[in-house]
Amino acid sequence: MSSSLSRAAHRELPRTDNAVHPSHRLLRSMRRLARVLLRHRYDVHIHGLEHISRRGGLIIASNHVGVLDGPLLVAFATRPVHALTKKEMFVGGVGAGLRAAGQIPLSRYEVDPSAMKDCLKVLRDGGVVAIYPEGTRGSGELREIRSGASYLAMVSGAPVVPLAMIGTRDVGGSLDSMPAAGARFDLVFGAPMHFAPQPWPRRQAEVRASTEVLRGRLVEHLDAAKRSTGRDLPGPIPGSDEERLHYQPPSTRG
Repeated sequence: MSSSLSRAAHRELPRTDNAVHPSHRLLRSMRRLARVLLRHRYDVHIHGLEHISRRGGLIIASNHVGVLDGPLLVAFATRPVHALTKKEMFVGGVGAGLRAAGQIPLSRYEVDPSAMKDCLKVLRDGGVVAIYPEGTRGSGELREIRSGASYLAMVSGAPVVPLAMIGTRDVGGSLDSMPAAGARFDLVFGAPMHFAPQPWPRRQAEVRASTEVLRGRLVEHLDAAKRSTGRDLPGPIPGSDEERLHYQPPSTRG
């Protein structure tokens, strides 16, 4: 996007002239090393990278299963990715590294307009934003999602590329557990989904409807990814609310 077009886009509501487009200088220099290190320890398989366009604003919406989901996505995507990351991670050396890599802090327990505006600035500048619509690690089955990804698509008109992460947590694994060395990971990118941009104001009912459409299409992609890889997800994290509310042992599933 030309600088003049970008400046005009930032003046549209919600305005993003004063939002932050994080630098990703460190990310550009470290992605190759990160890929080498991850492939050295794990059996990483990437599918559908052709769906990530070479230029223009893009939203990657992924299920969230394990602690390595973020590093894998950022390392193996073909373009630098600004991922929404829980703000609790932005402390000390880890926080400094995340900021240097261009990641965006997010408050998960309240509406965070600053994070949304930073994402929108990236998209209006022609960059890539990654979101985990489930909001936290869990089964990765996308039973419920939050509205951030659909809202950004409605405002920016940027396409949404679905991503299914498979294998990044073992069955029975805890919240922060990581698979043993040699484990297989499958990252399956899907065809972009297009949502017509909606003019200001975007009403809650419209955002909710768009979010449910997006969830349905993300689930369709996840099901297709399971079939194509011949693999399944690990189920809920033991002891989690999701396990108590949703999980059924395989023998009792319909």
